[in-house]
Amino acid sequence: MDRTSKDIRTFLEKWLHKSVKQYVSSMDGNEKGDLYDLLVLGLEKPLLEMVLEETNGNQTKAANILGINRNTLRKKIHEHGIQCKVKV
Repeated sequence: MDRTSKDIRTFLEKWLHKSVKQYVSSMDGNEKGDLYDLLVLGLEKPLLEMVLEETNGNQTKAANILGINRNTLRKKIHEHGIQCKVKV
């Protein structure tokens, strides 16, 4: 892992730790939490959209950057109703 990746990972871990701590402490013990879905769904769609935008809608490049299979990316694009816009 290069220095930049490590710095980003550290930043994300600190942000996540703070956010999860706030979420859990604000819950009433009787509530059913949906933290997993909240985080995964809340991050996945904008992440996919941003990477697709940066790759000019090139799904093969986007999948490589994300570290997932192109078919998986296509499935997630469909699930989230993401419109792939190609810059002209």
